[in-house]
Amino acid sequence: MENDIVKKKFVQVVVPLIAIIAILAAGYFYKQVRDLKKDPNIAAQQEVEALVVKVGKLVVLPTEETPTVATVSDPEALKDQVFFANAVKGDKVLIYAQAKKAILYSVGMNKILDVAPLNIGDAKSVTPPAAAPAAKTTTTPAKAQ
Repeated sequence: MENDIVKKKFVQVVVPLIAIIAILAAGYFYKQVRDLKKDPNIAAQQEVEALVVKVGKLVVLPTEETPTVATVSDPEALKDQVFFANAVKGDKVLIYAQAKKAILYSVGMNKILDVAPLNIGDAKSVTPPAAAPAAKTTTTPAKAQ
């Protein structure tokens, strides 16, 4: 008889509580999906803001610009570059173009691995002289992504 009372109280208290929690969770996730559909960049902006806060606790960051963030996906391909010598998959690179600074941040260790000056050339196009034969140009994509 006591088992029946316990089961009855369980059904009266716990089951409705679980149902309420499930409804609230569904509402929360519905709102998140709806917001992402309105502006897909929200998640990326929030990730950058959170990363800037974490890195800002470790090093002084430029305040006048928002960095471009890249994720190290293939550290083996970057091993020949000194800046990426200690990088592992998933590390982040914060690129401050105006401040001409690149910061390599280890997400797993919560440490700054390296800070380097950024050398960005002018984006002006170069036209070869008329007497010279046209040169074949190739561009190498950035490997830090």
